[in-house]
Amino acid sequence: MLIRVHACSLNPIDTKIVHWNKIVDDMEDDFIVGLDVVGEIMSTPEKNTSWKIGDKVLFHGNMFDKHGGLAEYCLQDFRTLTALPNNVPIEVAASTPCAGWTAWRSLVDKLQIQKHNSIFIAGGSGGVGSFAIQIAKYFGVETIITSCSQRNIGYAKRLGATHVIDYENQNIINQLRIITKGNGVNVALDCVGGGSELYCANALQFEGQMVELVETANLKSYHQAKARGLTVHQISFGAGYKNGVQGRQSIQDAGNAFNKLLNEGHIQAPQIQKITLEQAADALKEMRGQRTVGKVVVMLKYLNGSLM
Repeated sequence: MLIRVHACSLNPIDTKIVHWNKIVDDMEDDFIVGLDVVGEIMSTPEKNTSWKIGDKVLFHGNMFDKHGGLAEYCLQDFRTLTALPNNVPIEVAASTPCAGWTAWRSLVDKLQIQKHNSIFIAGGSGGVGSFAIQIAKYFGVETIITSCSQRNIGYAKRLGATHVIDYENQNIINQLRIITKGNGVNVALDCVGGGSELYCANALQFEGQMVELVETANLKSYHQAKARGLTVHQISFGAGYKNGVQGRQSIQDAGNAFNKLLNEGHIQAPQIQKITLEQAADALKEMRGQRTVGKVVVMLKYLNGSLM
């Protein structure tokens, strides 16, 4: 479908376009990034679909498609569209798909968080981690442990973390043992990578489960993974586009479920900086240098159908 873009949030993956030619076939200079989009349907395909021209939509795009959201118009597979939550400002909605929908798939689809009472989230002040804390809180998880820098401890607690470990000044494993009285947690989520996946694995109790978002999981590197009966899930959210009907459905289902929580006020959006399309390039450079706090959302304004 042809979509007129109203807002598009920036994600770290957008800053890595210079490396995409290794994974995207026939990549040319006209390749446009921008995955998380709020927009309006301008045309519909000649196929059976319930979407109509003028419908407001929210979606997470396909990183392998060159018609991304950092433009006045983009193209999007209608089979992964979700309806724009009607109680949510468009900049807030646009800030959520990549991180929020990934958090939903991790906790609900993979870990079945509603069945557990304890979780450790490595990187709780980041995009996925901040949403994961709130999802765990929504489902009534009693013990929500996360790690972050000292300056973000208050933020993580406001989101719903019951215990916050300062990874810069505290030993994560020792703190996890103290908090859980040596029992470990039911489930864990690694949003950081590197040594954090080991913290997550070591934090698990017998037959615990974890989701690895960053690295390719290597159970041989986890302490007694087989003897402890550990289960490790992996998610690459956008990979759903390359895996047929089931893959596309996983994206849309996560979006619809997360949007419901967002619309009902159960999810707090991150700090949002609104910029214009002309400012996007500089914002991406800053993000590549990891100098960005919260979410940056590109806002496109229209007057009488024309771009302002």
